[in-house]
Amino acid sequence: MTSRVILISAALSAALREARFDEGGRVEAAGLRLARAAAGAVPGAERLWVSPTVRCRETADALGLDAVLDVPELAGLDVGRWRGATLEEVSSKEPEAVAQWLADPGAAPHGGESVRAFCDRVAGCLDTAARLTGRTVAVVEPEVVRALVVRVLDAPESAFWRVDVPPLTATEFSGRSGRWNVRAGRPLAPSAQAGGSGG
Repeated sequence: MTSRVILISAALSAALREARFDEGGRVEAAGLRLARAAAGAVPGAERLWVSPTVRCRETADALGLDAVLDVPELAGLDVGRWRGATLEEVSSKEPEAVAQWLADPGAAPHGGESVRAFCDRVAGCLDTAARLTGRTVAVVEPEVVRALVVRVLDAPESAFWRVDVPPLTATEFSGRSGRWNVRAGRPLAPSAQAGGSGG
C-alpha cells in the first residue's frame, strides 16, 4: 500500500525571520496573508495533522484546514535553555556549546533534545502514516521537514543543517515505511492552483 504524506512548513513569523529559537510566537500578518492566498493549493486529505505550536495552528487556520489534530510527536526541536534567544545571542555567550551542537548530532548542550533524538522522534510519525490509508497533510515547523528528509534519504544526521525549508512550501513523501520518495520544496502559492498542474 502506497501512502502519501505532505508536510507544509509554517508561514513566516518573527522567530523564523530573526533566526530565533522558537518561543511559540505567532505568524506575522504578511505570512497570514500569503497563507490565506495559498489555501486553494492544499490538496484534500483523509487526515490533517499539525505541530503543537501557535505558528503552525495559525498557518493551518489561514490555509482553511479544519479538524486538524495536534500531534505532539511533530513538535519542533527542543532547544532547552536557548529557547527565545537568537542564534547570534547564544553564539556570543556559549560559542563552544554551539560549535559542539552543530558538529555532533548526538549533542544537546542546551539541555533539550539532540538532533539525533529529534530525527528519531519525528520519523515515528512517518511510520504511523504509512500504516494508514489515504493522504496525510501536516502543517509543521521547518526542522520537522529537515528531520524527515534526512531520515527518508538515509542521509547522515549532519545533513540536517544543510536542508533549507522556506515558509509555506510543501514537501511530499510517497511510498511505504522503509522506502519513501521525496518531492521537496514546492511553493504553496496561488499560481500553483491557477496552472492546474500542481499535484
